[in-house]
Amino acid sequence: MSLLRTKSIEASIADSEASEFQLKKNLSALDLTVFGIGVIIGAGIFTVTGSAAATMAGPAIVLSFLLGAVCCGLAALCYAELSSTVPVSGSAYTFSYATMGELIAWIVGWDLLLELILAAGVVAQGWSAYFNILFGEWGLKLPEKLQGGTGWFDHFDLAAFGLVAALTCLIAVGIKESLRINFALVAVKVFIVLFIIVMGIQYIDSKNYTPFIPPAQQLEGESQTMHRPLWEILTGMEPQAFGVMGVISGAALVFFAYIGFDVVATTAEETRNPKRDLPIGIIGSLVICTILYVSVCLVITGMVKYDKIDPKGALAAAFRDAGHPGYAQIISAGAVAGLATVVMTLMIGATRVMYAMSRDGLLPRGMAKTNPKTGTPVPMTLVMGFLIAVAAATIPIGEFEEMVNIGTLSAFFLVSLAVPIMRKARPDLERPFKVPGSPVLPWLSAAICLYLMLNLPVETWLRFAVWLLIGFIIYFAYGQRHSRVGRNPQLQGGVGDGVYATDLDSSVGEGFTKDERYSSDERH
Repeated sequence: MSLLRTKSIEASIADSEASEFQLKKNLSALDLTVFGIGVIIGAGIFTVTGSAAATMAGPAIVLSFLLGAVCCGLAALCYAELSSTVPVSGSAYTFSYATMGELIAWIVGWDLLLELILAAGVVAQGWSAYFNILFGEWGLKLPEKLQGGTGWFDHFDLAAFGLVAALTCLIAVGIKESLRINFALVAVKVFIVLFIIVMGIQYIDSKNYTPFIPPAQQLEGESQTMHRPLWEILTGMEPQAFGVMGVISGAALVFFAYIGFDVVATTAEETRNPKRDLPIGIIGSLVICTILYVSVCLVITGMVKYDKIDPKGALAAAFRDAGHPGYAQIISAGAVAGLATVVMTLMIGATRVMYAMSRDGLLPRGMAKTNPKTGTPVPMTLVMGFLIAVAAATIPIGEFEEMVNIGTLSAFFLVSLAVPIMRKARPDLERPFKVPGSPVLPWLSAAICLYLMLNLPVETWLRFAVWLLIGFIIYFAYGQRHSRVGRNPQLQGGVGDGVYATDLDSSVGEGFTKDERYSSDERH
C-alpha cells in the first residue's frame, strides 16, 4: 500500500452528501465570522498580552502581534482558497489528503487534534481560574484539590471539567443552537475589549512607550536549559529578551492569541454557501481580531511601563492600579464569558477534524455517524468532550501551551505548501477565492511558520516528537488497514478524479460491512 495515496476531491465532496454522515447546512458568513472571533479573542488577549510585553518585547509587543498577524494572514489566504475549493469537514486534514497523500494527511489531522484538544483544555483552565476568583469573592471558593494545580495527579479541576461537560451537551444538540449562545457571549466579549480600549485611552502616558523596543538583555542561567528556543541551539545564539529577537520570540508566543481562525474551515460542510462565506469568515474574523489586539497592546503598554506590567493579570491590574477596581471586576467577568466561547469553538473544531478522519476509516468509522435529528456526530462529540474534560481537569497549568503552538504551526506549514501543489495537480478545479501571488505567498507563509516553530523551546519539540510517534503507531496499527481509500482504489486521486464516491462503493469497497455502505438513493 502506498503511504502517499491521495483521496480525490470529488470523492471527498460526495462523501459529505451521504445521508448517514451528512451535517446540516445552517451557517452563514456572519455565523462564521462570529465563530472565528469567538475562538480567536480569548486567553490571548486576557493573559498573553501582558506577559509577553513584560518579559519579551516591551511596547514593541505591538510589532510581535503584527508579525503574528502576518503569519496567520498568509496562512488564512491559503485556508480560504482551499476551503472554498474543497468545502468538506476536516480543514487542513482534508486539504492534505487531496494533495500530499494519506500519511501526510494523518500527520496534519493528528497535529490538529493536538492543537484543538490541548487548546480547549488550556483555555478551560483559564476559565476555571477566573471562575474561582469571581465566585471566591462570594464565599463559594472550591477546595484547593478541586482547582487547577501545577503538579501531576495532585488535583482535579472541577470547574474546568464541568464547563467542558456542559458544552459537550450543548454541541451535541446542534451547531446552530451552539452558535446562538456563542453569538451572545461573543457580543459580551467584544464589548469588554472595546471597554478596555475606550476606558484605557484616558490613562495612557506617552512616556511609557519609550524605549519602544527595549535594549536586548542577556538571560543568565538559561544557556543549558530545555526551555531555550531550538533556533538558538542551532545557531549558537545566546539567550536574550527584548531587542529585535525579543520581538520575534514574542511573536512565537503571542501566536497563541490568534489560534482559532482555522477552526472556521472545519465547518465547511455546515455552511450554506461555503465557496463565498468561508473566505469571508476566515479572513474577516482575523482582520477584526488583529485590530482589537493591536489596540489593546497600545493601551496596556501606554497605561503601565512595560517593566511594571503584572504578567498574570495585566489588564485587570492596570485598571486596579489606576484606581478603578470595579473596572477590574468587569474585565474578569468578561473573561469568564469570553473564554467559554473559545472552549466551545475549539471543541467543535476538534470534533469535526476527528469526524473527517473517522469517515475516511483512519479512526473507527462508527463514531462519525450523525444523528438524524440534530445533524451532529453525537458519538464523536461525546468522545471528544470526555478527552478534553479529562485534559482540562488533570493537566498541570502552564505545561502545554506551547504544544498548542507547534501543532498549529505545523498544520499551517503544510496547508501553505498544499496550495501550489493543488494548483499544479488540479488546474481544472473551480477556485472561488485564489491566493494572490501564488506560489510566492504560500511559500513565504510556509517559511514564516517554520521559522516561528524553530523559535519554540527544545522541550516543546521533544514532546511534539513523542506525540507524532504515538500517532504513527495508531496509523500503522489501525488507520492504514482500515482506510477507505486503501480498500477502494477508485477513490484515490489520479485514479478516480472526476468519478464520484457514489459510483464506487457498489463495485469496489472490499472490507466494508453492509451497514457501512451508502445506497445510491440516499446519496441522491
